[in-house]
Amino acid sequence: MSFILTFLGKGGTGRTTIAIAAAKRFASQGKRVLFAGQDVSPALSLLWETPLSAEPQTVATGLDVVQLQTTVLLERSWEDLKQQEAQYLRTPFLKAVYGQELGVLPGMDSALILNAIREYDASDRYDVIVYDGAGDQATLRMLGMPEILSWYIRRFRQVFADSDLGKTISPFIQPVASAVLNVNWSGDVFNQPAAQQVNNILAQGTAAVADPNRVAAYLVTTGDRAAQATAKYLWGSAQQVGVTVGGVVLNQSMAIDGLQSEFDPLPIATVPTRAEGDWQTVMNALPDFTQATQVPRPIATNIAERKVALFLPGFDKKQVKLTQYGPEVTIEAGDQRRNIFLPPELSGRQVTGAKFQDGYLIISF
Repeated sequence: MSFILTFLGKGGTGRTTIAIAAAKRFASQGKRVLFAGQDVSPALSLLWETPLSAEPQTVATGLDVVQLQTTVLLERSWEDLKQQEAQYLRTPFLKAVYGQELGVLPGMDSALILNAIREYDASDRYDVIVYDGAGDQATLRMLGMPEILSWYIRRFRQVFADSDLGKTISPFIQPVASAVLNVNWSGDVFNQPAAQQVNNILAQGTAAVADPNRVAAYLVTTGDRAAQATAKYLWGSAQQVGVTVGGVVLNQSMAIDGLQSEFDPLPIATVPTRAEGDWQTVMNALPDFTQATQVPRPIATNIAERKVALFLPGFDKKQVKLTQYGPEVTIEAGDQRRNIFLPPELSGRQVTGAKFQDGYLIISF
């Protein structure tokens, strides 16, 4: 398993420069590092001073670089899907469609990139994966995808099972499935081998994102007030998807005055402007990225007191909305919505109170 590190911040703050310096520093410490960049323009190759491709290539001892290209990832995933189809269907039909002729639909980029990072992580080739993405809400939604998809599966699974439609067609599923599938299909339609494989992948992804030893993000900002406001907003938004933000990198500026109170309790590291060809100065100024475990976790549950605390910095009481329409509690903050998966001891209980205090939303059951 790898430690996955990414950076959040407004465009133009130097996130890619910081990400490259981080990858170089990890490699200099003897780690096996993969730098995965989402930028497919020539700019990334210019920064690395070597042509990049959709396949990982070694640029220094212990350091590989890959330029994530959606069309290439789509072709690979399509071939994997065709293999799965051939495994389960008696008469596969996707074999007549080729990945090379598929167009990229909106939203495909995030899903394909997340899957690629998952596969690089599972390969056991790397100790650290530095992901240089858009660094905005799109990156956060991508990282939150496993938890969100898990919610859709468990929520609609129960709705379907309880519906008249589900009860009516359940007896007919096995006879029909036997005619077209290579595997036995009986009982819960969401509890079959293929569905279980998906559930396991999503569970692993959710657990990884929630563990700061496995996934962490750092904010990158400059002396610009708009950049700082964006960083603070993304800090709170990251908490909504369960991503731990380990600290702040103040790039191209040493003016730390006033930032401590804005980003407390996050540590702030100041990084000078990089001179042409000088990576070492930036590398030396970077924080210890493995210390993300020392900051407040996005969510903490106290079963004894029947309380759940969500750390939502950057938002005030008016920007946070709590609802409980279904069996789980839904929190809205900014442009993110999160359904809290409660432990069995609290699951199904009604909310008895909530208060917003010092950046925490504290919910009582």
